[in-house]
Amino acid sequence: MAAAKKIHVIGIGEDGLGGLTETARRLIEEADLILGENHCLALVPESRAERFVVGTNFEEGLRRLEDASTRNAVVLASGDPLFYGVARFLCDRLGKDRFEVIPHVSSMQLAFARVKESWEEAFLTNLASHGVESVLEPIRTAEKVGLFTSDSYPPSAVARILLEHGLDYFTAYVCENLGSPDERVTRGELSEIAEQEFSPLNVMILVRKPHRPDRPSEAVGRRLFGNPDEVFLQSKPKRGLLTPAEIRSMALAEMDLGPTSVVWDIGAGSGSVAIEAAQISTGGTIYAIEMDPEDHQLIVENARRFKVINLVPILGRAPEAWRDLPDPDAVFVGGSGRGIWRLVDGAFGRLRPGGRLVATMGSVDNLAEVHHVLRGHGPDVKVWMINVARGNYQLERVRFESLNPIFLVSVAKPS
Repeated sequence: MAAAKKIHVIGIGEDGLGGLTETARRLIEEADLILGENHCLALVPESRAERFVVGTNFEEGLRRLEDASTRNAVVLASGDPLFYGVARFLCDRLGKDRFEVIPHVSSMQLAFARVKESWEEAFLTNLASHGVESVLEPIRTAEKVGLFTSDSYPPSAVARILLEHGLDYFTAYVCENLGSPDERVTRGELSEIAEQEFSPLNVMILVRKPHRPDRPSEAVGRRLFGNPDEVFLQSKPKRGLLTPAEIRSMALAEMDLGPTSVVWDIGAGSGSVAIEAAQISTGGTIYAIEMDPEDHQLIVENARRFKVINLVPILGRAPEAWRDLPDPDAVFVGGSGRGIWRLVDGAFGRLRPGGRLVATMGSVDNLAEVHHVLRGHGPDVKVWMINVARGNYQLERVRFESLNPIFLVSVAKPS
C-alpha cells in the first residue's frame, strides 16, 4: 500500500500569495483540498481545489483531512502555524508524520518588530482561549507582554481590566492588520487605548515603563506564611528576586520559630521571609537587613501593607549591620552573591544555643562552600535541592513552568 500523501500546513500573511515562497505557492496551486478559516482562504485566488471553511466545525475538517490520504491537501493558517496556531493541534490529533509545516512570519513577531522591541523574554498568550483575568499575575510581573486579542477581549477591554487592577505602568501598542496595506500601529497610555476601537486583526504589546516597581494584588485572606509571590511589592519584575512561596514555606518551617523568637533575615530583599516570620513570632522581633536603599524602602512598605509592627528594617551591609543587634534565635540568609559562606559563618557564631540557621542559594559553588563551613560547626547539616514547577494555561492545556532549582541548607546550633 502506498504511503499517504503529506498534508502541508502553510502559514500565510496579509500579503497573500505574494509573501510566500515559490514552493508554498506551488503547493497551493496544485492542491485538491484547501482548508482554513475564511480570512485565510480569502487571501488566495479561487482554483480547482475544493475549499472547506474551518470555523466551529473543526471535527468535520479533521475527518476530511483523514480521508485525504491520496489527495494534495493544504491547510492555510495565519503566520506561524506552530505558534499558537493550528499545526500543534493537528499534529496531536493525526500524528506528526502526516504533516509538513511551512511557516510564515508570525503576527506576534511582526508586531514586536514594528515597535522595535525584543520578544525573547516577553510573556506571550492568546486571549481567544481564556480571559485576561486568568493571566493578570504573569502580566503584573512581566517586562514585556504580547497578547493575541479576541472578540471577547479587544484591546480596549484589556486596557480597562488592567487599569481596574492597578496595572497602569505599561506603555501599550496595538498593531492592526499587520502586513496589509492598511497596517497601523497605535502607541498610547492604557487609559487612551481603553477609549479606542481597533480592527479585529490585531496584536497588543505592553512594555513596562522604566523604574516602575510591581504593585501587588490585594491579598484577600492572607496566609500566615506561604503567601503568593504577587502579594509582595517587588523591586523588579523578575522572578527569582523574591524568595518563592514554596521555598519560603520550607525555610520558615526549618527555622522552627516560636512566639517570641528573635530573627535575622540577612539580604532581605523585599522582606517576604521577614514579614512572614513576623506574623508567626508575633511576640518576638524580626530584623530585616538589606543594603540596597530601594529594597529597604520596599521592606518598609510591605511591612506596612501586612500590618506587622514587630519587624525592624535595617539599611546596611552585613556583617557590620548586625553588630549591635541582639543574638538571634533563628537566622535566614538568602542571596546569590559570592562569599555567602562568610555571612553564614558569622551569623552562626552569633546564633543562640539551640537556634537554627537556614540559607538558600542557587549556585552549586555557594552550596559547597556553605555546607563545608557548617559541617565544621557540627555534623547535623540538612541539605535539599528543591525543584518547583508551576502550572499555567497555554491554549487549552496545562503546562508547567519551572522555577530555577534552589538549594536549601538548615542547621541547629548545639545547646
